[in-house]
Amino acid sequence: MILSPETLVQSGPVPALADAAAERQALIERWAERHGVDAAARLAEAENLADAVAKEITPDNTADTYAKSWRVWTRFCTATGLPERESSRGALVAFVAWMLREGQQTGKGYAPSSASTHLAAAVVGLRQRGVMVSGDDQAAARTALEGLAVKLLQAGERRGRGQAVGGDIDGLRAIARACPDTLTGDRNKALALTGFHYAARSQDPAGLLEGDVTQHPRGLVVAVLTGKTKHSVRNAKIPYSDEGEICPVRAWTAYRTRLVAEHGPRWADPSTPAFVGIDQWGHVTGGMGPDSVTRAIKRISKRAGVPIAWTGYSLRIGLASVGRAKDKDAIAIADQGGWARHSRSMLIYMQRNDGWDDNASVGLT
Repeated sequence: MILSPETLVQSGPVPALADAAAERQALIERWAERHGVDAAARLAEAENLADAVAKEITPDNTADTYAKSWRVWTRFCTATGLPERESSRGALVAFVAWMLREGQQTGKGYAPSSASTHLAAAVVGLRQRGVMVSGDDQAAARTALEGLAVKLLQAGERRGRGQAVGGDIDGLRAIARACPDTLTGDRNKALALTGFHYAARSQDPAGLLEGDVTQHPRGLVVAVLTGKTKHSVRNAKIPYSDEGEICPVRAWTAYRTRLVAEHGPRWADPSTPAFVGIDQWGHVTGGMGPDSVTRAIKRISKRAGVPIAWTGYSLRIGLASVGRAKDKDAIAIADQGGWARHSRSMLIYMQRNDGWDDNASVGLT
């Protein structure tokens, strides 16, 4: 007896991909043979619920990465004439080599770090489509990637943007002074100053609502969704600054007050975006996305004359490196920025300054 997911399940989503639906159909038929039709129907409902939960909890940026990487994989298969739904050792190694050689749509090769991301995400895409990917074959492709990356370095090729520069206090002062007396200027100032104090990634301010930022007698409390895979909310406390020009609390208050005054009381609603997009004519276009946050940080740091333009990660690096330079406790820095205590990435950010100030070679000659 062939059981259809559409007839078994009256509520909840069916798997989006045709191959996944066919695989689920076969699974339902096996359940029906083992446990009967009614039990198979209940198991199918549970599977569909699991699909819905997985989709709901997958961060938007992760889903975007999977979709982009699958497009890279399909371009590779089209270019080489290989089938999309196969994942042999040779195909995965060829994928890596193709990405480094010519994988971008411009015909240029990807940086090894980008190729690594696309490889991992393409493997996820293959498995989602019912393709068995051998761990040994994936490991062979990763070994090839690492070896080819070394060859590129030996040939003098330096691909990718390199490490992002960390924000610092002088840079914050320059940005604050360079922001014009407009709603966009006030937003950018608040974006940089508050983001620095809670070690923001680009997606953090993009995901905030007005209600996530609350006033406290001593400053602000920002409820930030934290963690790349295991999500929780941390309440980052941002105190008033003694230096009014770069006080994040005053900057936030001025920005939100101006937004409501110029565009109406609806922007005081806690469900509205904390940071809004503003076009060249001063119209509010909705909430900012991660890419628009990154562009804003890069643009205002350039305008401020910061020696090396900041990126979307500069605010996050800045809290760790400046906090370390000012002898803040590492656990306090981790808690404020949402890192795991003794996080390796946090320690690397801290050591960027230590490499000069706490250097074993200083004073030897």
